[in-house]
Order: sequence, then C-alpha cells, then structure tokens
Amino acid sequence: MARSNLRPVIRLRSTAGTGFTYVSSKNRREHPDRLTLMKYDPIVRKHVLFREER
Repeated sequence: MARSNLRPVIRLRSTAGTGFTYVSSKNRREHPDRLTLMKYDPIVRKHVLFREER
C-alpha cells in the first residue's frame, strides 16, 4: 500500500523536555500549520503539550 503525501506520518515531541514522542498522521489540507496536542507524558506522569516536529 502506497503512502500518501496528503496524510504524512508526523512525530509529536513533548514540550516537557523528556524526549518522549508519539507517532501520528495528519491531513495536510485541513491542518497546514504545525499540530499541537495535549497528551499524556508517562515520564513526567501528567498531560503536557506535544508539538509536531519536522
């Protein structure tokens, strides 16, 4: 199955400085800017902001 350029695989890195990452995909047409999500960081054991890295 071919990968689409419309839905690229992105990495979400924790802003808490732990280096923990999530892997996800996004729709580039709907969200052209960088994605930020509140997700759980198990190293800090709380929800922190995760930002898309390129």
